[in-house]
Amino acid sequence: STSISMEVDGEPSAPENEPTLTVENDGDSSSATFTLTHEDHTLGNAVRYVLAKDPRVSFAGYSVPHPSEPKMNVRVQTTGVAASTAFMDALESLYKMSETIDDAFRSAVEKHQALSTDAAHARA
Repeated sequence: STSISMEVDGEPSAPENEPTLTVENDGDSSSATFTLTHEDHTLGNAVRYVLAKDPRVSFAGYSVPHPSEPKMNVRVQTTGVAASTAFMDALESLYKMSETIDDAFRSAVEKHQALSTDAAHARA
């Protein structure tokens, strides 16, 4: 198996407490284990859910080895496409979903604030 860590100019891409990603392939590009540091069940379950919905993915699971260890493992097996492609597609989908949720939340807050301001002016 090979392990690839994200690096920029030969240096780790993230400071000590920032998330990092290590990829371990099993000799076949259709299966890999992705280890993310400083992530937990919040991201793990969301990534697993999106991967499970992908018809190209035959298995997706995640584990947090120990609560005191700041890492999470995501296992991906596909029906042919590279596991790293499916994983990155899942992360991109999650990012787009979070943008949509953020936009809807901000819009609702603005609407609520406008209504609250109008109601306060009506009472005055």
